[in-house]
Amino acid sequence: FHALPPLQDKEGRQTGAVYGFLLTLFRAIKDISPDYIAAAFDTPSPTFRHKKFKEYKAKREKAPDEFYQQIPITKEILGALNIPIFEKPGFEADDIIATIAKKIQKEQIYPEIETYIVTGDQDTLQLVNKNTKVYTLGRGIKETVILDKEKVVEKYGILPEQMIDFKALAGDPSDNIPGATGIGKKTASEILKKFGSLDNLYKKIEDKNFKDINPRIKKILLEQKEQILFSQILAKARDDAPIDFKITNCSFGSFDIKKVEEIFEKYSFYSLKKRLKEIIKNSDNKNEEKSNDFSKAFKDGKLF
Repeated sequence: FHALPPLQDKEGRQTGAVYGFLLTLFRAIKDISPDYIAAAFDTPSPTFRHKKFKEYKAKREKAPDEFYQQIPITKEILGALNIPIFEKPGFEADDIIATIAKKIQKEQIYPEIETYIVTGDQDTLQLVNKNTKVYTLGRGIKETVILDKEKVVEKYGILPEQMIDFKALAGDPSDNIPGATGIGKKTASEILKKFGSLDNLYKKIEDKNFKDINPRIKKILLEQKEQILFSQILAKARDDAPIDFKITNCSFGSFDIKKVEEIFEKYSFYSLKKRLKEIIKNSDNKNEEKSNDFSKAFKDGKLF
């Protein structure tokens, strides 16, 4: 948000965050050409994490009021684009994303759907698998990175499914997840490379005869076991949010372009009108492919 230029529409409303959001959305649509799109939002309500741990995200600086004032505008535009919005009090957007990713894999076993999570939040890396990737920004809006399983290992030295245990050990200052005092990222990574998971780790080190670990690290792990396992709960994205998700309701491309253009005019997004036509062109091409060969289009289905 702070990296975006301050923008106002002709009525003096702040629109910089909306503009940045739409630039990212349109760039992702251009790069990925999705068949389906869904949007996930946080709600103002405390989540189960806040109830379990009062200090959760307590150190994170609150976004300025002008950021929150732009959320309804963002939702208005998503509505005009016929992109469904999912949110649930008590759950974070990451929980909604995890739930959708799981539902897709359960409901659409074959043909498989390739899922892209468009986010700047590294917490969703735990969801990466053979069919799920994270699409994120690099240095600025113009540079993007797609993180698959191999890229996660290359960047962090651990598997995506180990990201939860990694945060449980090393903590996460941005979310105020405590982790284990005395264990940093490097040590956490080395532990997981050696033992695979927290479950296997504790099975080994709770055996008094087990010596294949640094005594100081073993002492920390045993003394802070409760805190580490609690941090694991905080770090894990829940995949059981009670949302009514059906992928067929997320089909992208069928929207009233005049309505969207009118909203862009309303908020002075003149440059985005040109980009909108590119999206329409891509969508028309996709619809033509679907009508020519529906089975192939569905087999190659992509969601974000």
